[in-house]
Amino acid sequence: MKSYGKLVAALMAGWFVLAVTASAFHVFKNPQNRIGVAVAIAATVPIIVFSIWVAVSGGFRQFTLSLNPRALTFIQSWRVLGAVFVILEAYHVLPAVFALPAGYGDMTIGFTAPLAALLLAVPRRRASFIAWQLLGILDLVGAVGLGTTAGLLDPAGPPMVPMTVLPLSLIPTFAVPLLLILHLISIAQAKSWNAASTEVALGAALSQPESRRTFS
Repeated sequence: MKSYGKLVAALMAGWFVLAVTASAFHVFKNPQNRIGVAVAIAATVPIIVFSIWVAVSGGFRQFTLSLNPRALTFIQSWRVLGAVFVILEAYHVLPAVFALPAGYGDMTIGFTAPLAALLLAVPRRRASFIAWQLLGILDLVGAVGLGTTAGLLDPAGPPMVPMTVLPLSLIPTFAVPLLLILHLISIAQAKSWNAASTEVALGAALSQPESRRTFS
């Protein structure tokens, strides 16, 4: 497990450097305000790679399930910084069609993340925990979708150029896919809780004396 931890840390560092470098060379810049294909690719490729890795490697899958679900959920608190989108929209730097849904959605997830981590990350609240994680995914997917199509949805509004250059370009190309991956891991962990809790309950029932099981 430690080897996977070091490998994942190294890959994340490399991914971050690649995102910064590509942004520095204006790979994601979209001055024509068209559909942001480069940003969309950068946001989806890490998720695809992660999904394939989990599917083909039992060791990596076990590593992801061994992570602390409360810590993974608490990390989502950083999304309160979505307030920046709302502020930039107020100054007409970002289009409202993207900034308001993405900003308020991120703030909602960010503010509720500590509560979800402390109160919902337990087997008996598995359904609520998964529902919260799905809401977080919906917010991220919606933000990327609106961001890449904002030029078509609101051609008269401010362009999305600020989101395609440093430092904001790191949000869709690094932060969004990373946070979505954390949501996916948390959901997979919650599904394993159900199986684990069932096995524990069954084991406890089978360990009772025969007479107690018969008349209880």
